[in-house]
Amino acid sequence: MCIWFYLFLLVFIFSLMLLLKISVMKKAIKQITKDFNFIIKSDTNSLITISTNDRDIKKLSKNINDNLKILRKLEIEYRQGSQDIKNSMTNISHDLRTPLTAIRGYLDLMGMKNISPKQKEYLKYIDEKTSDLINLTEQLFTFSKGIETYNELNKKELIINHTLEDVICSYYDLFKEKKIEPIINITNKKIVRSLDEDMLKRILENVIFNAIKYSENMVMITLNDVGIIEISNKTKKFDSVSAKKIFDRYYTIENAKKSNGIGLSIVKQLVELNGGKVMSKYRSGILTIIISFS
Repeated sequence: MCIWFYLFLLVFIFSLMLLLKISVMKKAIKQITKDFNFIIKSDTNSLITISTNDRDIKKLSKNINDNLKILRKLEIEYRQGSQDIKNSMTNISHDLRTPLTAIRGYLDLMGMKNISPKQKEYLKYIDEKTSDLINLTEQLFTFSKGIETYNELNKKELIINHTLEDVICSYYDLFKEKKIEPIINITNKKIVRSLDEDMLKRILENVIFNAIKYSENMVMITLNDVGIIEISNKTKKFDSVSAKKIFDRYYTIENAKKSNGIGLSIVKQLVELNGGKVMSKYRSGILTIIISFS
């Protein structure tokens, strides 16, 4: 009887110790998971720390920390390399601007001279190609700056209706120049969202400018009661497939070589920084950009 009692007691003590060990390991794993998630989501140099002396848990923690150090080093190298590339692109775009502006000036002067129709044709062709180069240079500069011109979000309660109306008014002259009478439907209900005002203006300016620039005499701007912004323009340069790619940074449309995919790429990034969503659709010759903020 005593043997069975001591055997039971031994098993009980062993089980208790095992349960205690499992409990300590679970607690350590939960702490590792919590610390790991915090480190990954935060811009910090912290490492995982544990209070247990368990050899396997300590080994796991060390392996994770070693990989975090490697990941941090790669991230720093990537950021530095990316910044170096953008600085180079900014310098190149600046260097190109001056001679291109000078060429445009001389072309304008030559256009005022008494020249033959054939020479005018050549000058027109050169002028068009110079305009293309200037446009590409501006895109290069825009890309090099990107969203990094914004150091931090400065969110505040904004009435989207008012900002949208202001941006539309700022393009009055361009609408007039393009002989476009925009169709504007803005709800009377105040749509209030917590957003960065400068970013919101840049988002709307980019999308509306592209709509005007590539429109075939029709632009429609809508803000409905639930806060969804739709900016549409008539164009034959898209199809349902290409419309889904216009937010890609390097995407250009084969039939619209002057289209500015870079601008819409930045729009997507700025919208997402403000917790919003942006998408596009193309139906019956109408391209529509849809923007919403939660």
